[in-house]
Amino acid sequence: MTDEDMKLFSPVAVGPFRLSHRVVHAPMTRLRSDAGDSPGAMMVEYYRQRASQGGLLITESAHPSYDSRGYLGAPGIYTDAHVEGWKQVADAVHAKGARIFMQIAHDGRQSHVDLSWGNAPIAPSVVPYETTVFTQDGWVPNSPHRALEIDEIPALVESFRRAAERAKAAGFDGVELHNANGYLADTFLQDGTNRRTDAYGGTIEKRARFSLEAVDALASVWGADRVGVRVSPSGRWGAVSDSDPEATFGYFAGRLNAYGLAYLHVIEPRVMGTETLVEDQAPVASAFLRRVFDGPIIAAGGFGRDSAEQILQRGDADLVAFGRWFSSNPDLPARLRRDLPLAPYRRDAFWGGDERAYIDFPAYDDLPAQETNPPAHEAA
Repeated sequence: MTDEDMKLFSPVAVGPFRLSHRVVHAPMTRLRSDAGDSPGAMMVEYYRQRASQGGLLITESAHPSYDSRGYLGAPGIYTDAHVEGWKQVADAVHAKGARIFMQIAHDGRQSHVDLSWGNAPIAPSVVPYETTVFTQDGWVPNSPHRALEIDEIPALVESFRRAAERAKAAGFDGVELHNANGYLADTFLQDGTNRRTDAYGGTIEKRARFSLEAVDALASVWGADRVGVRVSPSGRWGAVSDSDPEATFGYFAGRLNAYGLAYLHVIEPRVMGTETLVEDQAPVASAFLRRVFDGPIIAAGGFGRDSAEQILQRGDADLVAFGRWFSSNPDLPARLRRDLPLAPYRRDAFWGGDERAYIDFPAYDDLPAQETNPPAHEAA
């Protein structure tokens, strides 16, 4: 199939924006912000390299408060200094003719006391959970978390609204609520991690309340057509679970219809973070939510050129987000369009480090002649 025949390279509308292709840069935590959690020159160059005319980039998680971090080196959006750093990112992307949304996330129980003034991480309920997080001492076990008091929740929602204001001041095109991967909003939504019996727990309607209030906060700043939401139905990252994921995520997606969002961003359960759990498993979450959600859907998780085209042709998604392949191929849309070989990604450089395996991957046309190869097809 030539690129002229591929839906992947046809125009699509996302909110008020018309994109020239459907290859989306997925949010990826890379832990390379400068001291004080501000984006620096290295991050600016990373996003500049991956911007393409008429494309959409979604940033790595930006945190709405100091104590919402789960990983040292992840960027913030809670000070004026952060606004200045992110403005350079947005300006660099816009100079290449692309659009960029900022993902906003509170990491919830995936954190450590050293990242929050000595305070315990927070969650809707105490459900024991073990992982590792990145602190000044390197990768260490997360700290035990505590359950939020109900009177603490309005301040959390307000932190999302303030973060949205700062993202707007930085010149972004929109924002995305990270409601996936076992971070705070996701743990409110799913009943395996939400054992509350108050207005924020119990029924699906009550478990969805925090997420919907966060969407309201973001939309109050941007307008709903510049807000996206990311979900991970049946995902395993963060040890989340739900007794009836189709009912939970179907209800949530149905409620989101009322907003007229820019998009719903769906992570397929065949991946967990950077790992593919089941090879050759068809994408199922996007197909299910397509029956519920009326707006644009971005599908993410384990896609290559051929499988991205297939899900678009089926109509189960409108755009496809790529993470791992974008990390090592700054010109990924061009490589996919021309069916060129993809540079292998470097797992050992995913989380933290310097410019190596971050901004030193060349575009295909900049490679020495002896390093180019005949076209490659599917890269899952």
